[in-house]
Amino acid sequence: MARVLSFLTATRGKGRLHWTDWVSYAYLIFGIFLMFGPVVWLVLSSFKSANELDRFPPRFLPYAQETVEVDGFDDPLLAFTVVDGELEGEIVGQTRRAAGRAEVIVPSNPDERFRLTVDQIEPIERVAFATENYSQLFERFNFLKFFWNSTFITVTATLLMLLVNSMAAFALSKYEFRGRTSVLLIVIGTLMIPQTVVLVPLFLIVTELGMFNSLWGVIIPGAATPTGVFLLRQYMITIPDEILDAARMDKASEWKIFWRIIIPLSAPAIAVLAILAIMWRWNDFLWPLIVLTRTENFTLQLALNSFQGELQTDWPSLLAMTVLTLLPIAAVFMFLQKYIATGIASTGGK
Repeated sequence: MARVLSFLTATRGKGRLHWTDWVSYAYLIFGIFLMFGPVVWLVLSSFKSANELDRFPPRFLPYAQETVEVDGFDDPLLAFTVVDGELEGEIVGQTRRAAGRAEVIVPSNPDERFRLTVDQIEPIERVAFATENYSQLFERFNFLKFFWNSTFITVTATLLMLLVNSMAAFALSKYEFRGRTSVLLIVIGTLMIPQTVVLVPLFLIVTELGMFNSLWGVIIPGAATPTGVFLLRQYMITIPDEILDAARMDKASEWKIFWRIIIPLSAPAIAVLAILAIMWRWNDFLWPLIVLTRTENFTLQLALNSFQGELQTDWPSLLAMTVLTLLPIAAVFMFLQKYIATGIASTGGK
């Protein structure tokens, strides 16, 4: 912590801030605002009520209007402060509102009604977090089921992708065989084909294999990706062949060489690909939307889409579920970011 503080407070000037320090700090603060400002706004908006979300202009913090208990009314009434007229300064409760006029009651005198214009009253508000936006997710929707589907698809598809891609990259980088260049060109060429072009034939194949409306129908088509093969192949080329030859002289099998030498030495590149794969699978929307039609098989992304109707959108639930959907990705990135730095550093060193 002391090193971090000393780094953040380091200045170029002796005893005072140099003009370059002001420029540097201003640039860093502006960058932090651009990166984390929308995330903070999203989190705070997820704690706002539906009325607060519809408010214009929007406010940064979530506010809720206070209420007052009035005799003769079962439910609390919205509280207002009268700013003009004979009741100026009084705290009143609103019973009804229409056509720019409001009917209000003074709590100490509930038998008498007053009619005021809306510009004569101001709502009494306070900062309040609508935690019911999150609690309702578990009451109204099968959130845990959606979360399990997304987790199962992401973890299984990522492990399968890393295994298949690393084996293909190992063969293309360390084995000499006829047609290796042609295979590599085909792999690179598939990067130029948009996913939407292969959706129809891929859907037909998945249907014929009986994986329609199955989580495996989402997992299996992404078992091998040209991006992963190309990335791992380029990294494995930098591994000296002498290490593999020495292992073969010690009578190590090709499978043992792959698991004991290639995989550990390629860990930084595999970690980068793992992060990319997790993000791809977790945020995938189009292919699960085509393959999965039953609600019990929905992923979190498909469940998010269900909050948006043709005429109305449940914004409080949508924002709350979006925050919960982002948490696993943020946790994975924080855990694997050191491997990304290691991969970049080692690649630069070689």
